[in-house]
Amino acid sequence: MTDAAPLSRNDLIGAMSKGAKPKAHWRIGAEHEKFGFDRSTLRRPTYEGDTGILAMLTGLQRFGWSPVEEAGYVIALERKNDEGMTASISLEPGGQFELSGAPLKDVHDICNETGQHLMEVKQVADQMNLGFLGTGFDPMWRREDVPVMPKGRYVIMRNYMPKKGKLGLDMMLRTCTIQSNLDFSDEADMVAKFRTSLALQPIATALFACSPFTEGKPNGFLSARANVWTDTDPDRTGMLDFVFRDGFGYERYADYALDVPMYFAKRGDTYVDLSGQSFRSFMTDGLPALPGERATKKDWNDHLTTLFPEVRLKSYLEMRGADGGPWSRICALQALWAGVLYDGAALAAAWDLVKDWDIADHERLRRDVTRLGLRAEVAGRSVRDIAVDMVAIAKEGLKNRARFSGGMVDERGYLSELEDIADSGLTPADRLLALYHGEWQGDLTRLYRDFAY
Repeated sequence: MTDAAPLSRNDLIGAMSKGAKPKAHWRIGAEHEKFGFDRSTLRRPTYEGDTGILAMLTGLQRFGWSPVEEAGYVIALERKNDEGMTASISLEPGGQFELSGAPLKDVHDICNETGQHLMEVKQVADQMNLGFLGTGFDPMWRREDVPVMPKGRYVIMRNYMPKKGKLGLDMMLRTCTIQSNLDFSDEADMVAKFRTSLALQPIATALFACSPFTEGKPNGFLSARANVWTDTDPDRTGMLDFVFRDGFGYERYADYALDVPMYFAKRGDTYVDLSGQSFRSFMTDGLPALPGERATKKDWNDHLTTLFPEVRLKSYLEMRGADGGPWSRICALQALWAGVLYDGAALAAAWDLVKDWDIADHERLRRDVTRLGLRAEVAGRSVRDIAVDMVAIAKEGLKNRARFSGGMVDERGYLSELEDIADSGLTPADRLLALYHGEWQGDLTRLYRDFAY
């Protein structure tokens, strides 16, 4: 079948099932976003100009990155590593700078890749008087202060978001996250990993909570980023209660995705606005904006990228619960999820932590951790206690993985910061708030000075 041929139900399922691979071939893919800022004014950079995002993308090409254009605009960079795996640098709607790393064998490789990227970004940014900051929510600027990037899909999303929740534009313009992308061996393995990681996603949200400031002052949340997702287009976000029900698998996820209203179809460099319309109708009857056409495999793959649940299934599983943060926590998130999901005994132990939670527990916990972090409770236990157990399970899983660096050190060391967070009961946001009310004396410019990459 070509991309242009009509879709069958097997094609819908195949978009996900094609990712299944033997354990020996499992990889880890890290993604992280960060806010750029002018070191003199702290303002977010525009796309154009000598100190803009385009200049950053141009400057990074000296390190072997190749430009990706859309409608005459450079909107991303790509580079292959020594194994032929591709990493990319892309732009979020408000110019948040994202590294979508190559799929790599272990956390050592991920941390090296991330470190190299941050070094390259810093070299270019220093020459432009720019800095970059890892937090979950823009600590200073209003929506209307944030420059918008010239990507076609974002125009459609910006127009549609206010129709489906109050905070969708904040999600687009004022949030940053760290993600971990992981493989599965078959449908049963996918289901076990999806259920366990989805249930534990709020625990990761608490461990990585790092967005307590909005427009220059405390906002009442520990993860304002996670709170934004509780009021962003409920059709395509949330905890997906059907994942925990009997019979869940590729087909059930495909049915869910079919019922999520569309954003667009891409034809060449043009995004055709199909916002709010049915993918099912696009498959069977076509849509007025594309007369005579039916949905293709590429349209389906594009549509899957417009779903934003706390764990997302494509040809791999995406962990989506963590705030942006420093280099150490970019590495730590990969270690946490690889430790939990890539060792059979660890996965079973992690499921034991959450198997008795009901749907109401999942939904309530997702909301509670945004304000309470590790102080939240679920099913009679504190999130802090569950986080201690989760990190310990991940540590044992990494020990069993036995992936060593050149110095014969395994991956467990990347969890040390999370162990400290869980043991102390203090999220990164709690610690930032202590600095704000103490040493910083309410001067939030110190965040940009003290915590920039």
